[in-house]
Amino acid sequence: MNEPVSTDDVWTVQRILTWTTDFLAKGGIESARLEAELLCAHARQCQRIRLYTDFDVPMTDVERARMREYVQRRAGREPLAYITGRREFYGRQFEVGRGILIPRPETETLIDLALEQIPDERPSTFVEVGFGSGCIAITLAVQKPKCRIIAGDISEVCCEYAQRNAEIHKVDDRITFIHGDGLHAVKQQLGDSVCDGFISNPPYVCAHEFKELQPEVGLHEPRKALLSGADGLDLIRKLIPQSVTILRHGGWVGIECDPSQCAPISQLMSDVGLTAAQVHRDYRDVDRIVTASNGE
Repeated sequence: MNEPVSTDDVWTVQRILTWTTDFLAKGGIESARLEAELLCAHARQCQRIRLYTDFDVPMTDVERARMREYVQRRAGREPLAYITGRREFYGRQFEVGRGILIPRPETETLIDLALEQIPDERPSTFVEVGFGSGCIAITLAVQKPKCRIIAGDISEVCCEYAQRNAEIHKVDDRITFIHGDGLHAVKQQLGDSVCDGFISNPPYVCAHEFKELQPEVGLHEPRKALLSGADGLDLIRKLIPQSVTILRHGGWVGIECDPSQCAPISQLMSDVGLTAAQVHRDYRDVDRIVTASNGE
């Protein structure tokens, strides 16, 4: 990617933004202006708001070199979050990178529902499987200072990022991130104890839908964090029965899924004795979360 030839050699912030917005839009990138601003702010190592006060300021050679690299990567459909190294979730910034599932706004609904179940006045313990960047566990710990979180993930990279994010948000003393498969490693940490809630945003993409994902997702995000068998329910079929073994009586379960999976997941919950299964809609008014209780 080369900047266009210009009769004016001064490439100001505004000119770079205008050119980048047009370039990204022609490449099929949605929200091209917003992404151009975020890339430019990252290249200049400044807050996005600073761009508006610096419209007429020339970008340095170093900043322009960074910007060219970032725009080339984005034009290749690498996710913006991987380029900037961060993603906002529930009003907080989380470090992300290759091998980390990028936090989505849909998952904030899962947070809202979980927060309703975590008491303010007494200590509680929640378990998570598939923590990725750590955004769910960390958000719950920040919002509920008396809550302890035990979380497991099969990815060593996720463990590194999640631990760093927990330290950044100063809740690493109340979260235990475990490198292990499913709930087995978490159960070892719990021992003979039980938890108050189980929460998960597991892989749930169907095999036949994987090839239809946007390039940013299918080509760049970790396959293991997305794909879960022919119908997307392979891991969920294991997690739901296992969750009953670690939940106290009256404990709560919340699982994110595809809208088409809400009914079968509700049935799976009922089959193992979980009660009051309920489907909740996300911010786009789409069925996204299934919750249930253990015996109440």
